[in-house]
Amino acid sequence: MRDEKNHISTYRSLVTVLVILLALTTISVLITGIHLGPVTVAVALLIASVKVAIVITQFMHLKFENLFLKLAVSGVLTLFVLVIVITFIDYFFR
Repeated sequence: MRDEKNHISTYRSLVTVLVILLALTTISVLITGIHLGPVTVAVALLIASVKVAIVITQFMHLKFENLFLKLAVSGVLTLFVLVIVITFIDYFFR
């Protein structure tokens, strides 16, 4: 606990993250209007995954954490991606 430091984000970085998240949200809403078949869901999940990565690194300050916590979060995200891929494989081959 003594090594704990306060990490203060600048307003510029917060506004940049806000603009990026709003742009990605707009793109994901616009993608639903385009008929891409089953790829639409995959694109929406990809955009959502990018947004999650931005939120985790910026707002949850993962970029300032130690390696063990980064690896633990990476493992959970890898498991999540694996479950999504298996679900899509099952969906496509029914």
